Amino acid sequence: MATQLKEHIAESLLKRAHSPGTANTIFKEKVKQRPLLLRPTSPDPTANARSKRQYERLQKAEKARKSNKPKPLSAKQKRALCVYEIPKKQRKYAIYEPLHRMWCEYMRDILGLKESTRAFVDANSAGPLLVSADYHGALVEVVRSRCDSRVGRRGIVVKDTKFTFEVVTQQDELKILPKEHSIFRFEIPFEDAAEGAVQPRPLVFEIHGSQFENRAPDRANKKVKAHFSPDLYLGLLQTRECDGEVSIGMDQAPIEF
Repeated sequence: MATQLKEHIAESLLKRAHSPGTANTIFKEKVKQRPLLLRPTSPDPTANARSKRQYERLQKAEKARKSNKPKPLSAKQKRALCVYEIPKKQRKYAIYEPLHRMWCEYMRDILGLKESTRAFVDANSAGPLLVSADYHGALVEVVRSRCDSRVGRRGIVVKDTKFTFEVVTQQDELKILPKEHSIFRFEIPFEDAAEGAVQPRPLVFEIHGSQFENRAPDRANKKVKAHFSPDLYLGLLQTRECDGEVSIGMDQAPIEF
């Protein structure tokens, strides 16, 4: 006696919801004849000796390619290698004098003084240009500072960092001048006048270092907004004291001249 096959649970459930003919059709199309899709997989590289050797060669080649690629130095490694430090043999004022002449030519160009009869600039036109200018090569002098030992320091800028100017003085010394609470003065001479003509005096500018506490590339695209500067207020007080006038307190408003 043949054993009777047990009915599939899905078929029995379909018969409860549909007629026998409809249940058989759905069960046949959706369950019994439903295709089973299989994703092909790559063979195991260790299945045979040949594939294993090929797999190891590829891994070795990829590792060698990664090791040949140079890695960037960390900040600690850069300090240890003195990447950004100027060697003592190159701390000579005479080495950077050509750089200063190139900087003067660069400033005359951006201020519109090159090959023109223009003998002055105003604050509205020159201010944005001075803020975005590059000061590598400028001959700067500290004229006012909260630290008296900085006043009078003068040299050519060889490095313009975020918070300092590194200058080489005429005594062939490298000095670091913090920008904060210091006012720097520099001159831009005109081109040599023709024979017989009067040579105009150079243009003199003063910049507040606290407003230049940015890296040179970042400062080129920075928008400067007008706001109150304590250094300007202190400079006004010092000027009035030097002129013999009565100084005013910090809680009072500055008096107009």
